[in-house]
Amino acid sequence: MTKEAFGSSAAPLTPAIKVGNTIYVSGQVPVDEHGKIVGADVAGQTAQVLRNLERVLAEAGATPADVVKTLVILTDVKRDFAAMNAVYREFFPQPLPARSTIGAQLAIEILVEIEAVAVVG
Repeated sequence: MTKEAFGSSAAPLTPAIKVGNTIYVSGQVPVDEHGKIVGADVAGQTAQVLRNLERVLAEAGATPADVVKTLVILTDVKRDFAAMNAVYREFFPQPLPARSTIGAQLAIEILVEIEAVAVVG
């Protein structure tokens, strides 16, 4: 099966890969187009992550409504879950994607990272 790549990154990864009608989106982080971290708290960072996710989805021909699964990674789940959840809930239409949320140390000094799987067509 053919793989289509979408987007570019300074990191050794592809922002999105489409195989058939499934799109796999690499973990999105809260950076702007210049690579600067955006947001002083998890709500602000989650909003930026979701904007970045929407942009990558659009490049691959999808929308947030096409997302079927996400993985949310928080550096402090107990502290930040509710604030992240409030922003996340406003981004995706019903039915919300299936989701896992975990806590982990991230590679850069950020509070949240989100990856997604979308199905189109």
